[in-house]
Amino acid sequence: MHISKLHHVAIICSDYSKSKDFYTRILGLKPINEVYREERNSYKLDLEVGGAYQIELFSFPDPPKRPSYPEAAGLRHLAFEVESVEQAAEEIKENGVEIEEIRIDPVMNKKYTFLKDPDGLPIELYER
Repeated sequence: MHISKLHHVAIICSDYSKSKDFYTRILGLKPINEVYREERNSYKLDLEVGGAYQIELFSFPDPPKRPSYPEAAGLRHLAFEVESVEQAAEEIKENGVEIEEIRIDPVMNKKYTFLKDPDGLPIELYER
């Protein structure tokens, strides 16, 4: 077996409209396909990330809350590469989203910061 690339990451949200707005308008991800699955009372929105990857945004009625601190086993965070962490952080702050202080990765010497999506999923912005 040879894994050639990451295909997609699936996210379950509690408020589809709020999360759709966050990922499309605030983060600027491009919608590819959106369907409503009546049998599951669920939306599925495919979002393009950099022309090579996808995020599948799902809505389900009453999903359980995300475990937080101390951190639970499982996916820790999503990391998106940006040209400028400062510029991306400013644009996101203009939309009322809180962002942590910008830090420097001590190994790679790159700037990064964290924010949270509407359900508290940690998102990292990492400078190219």
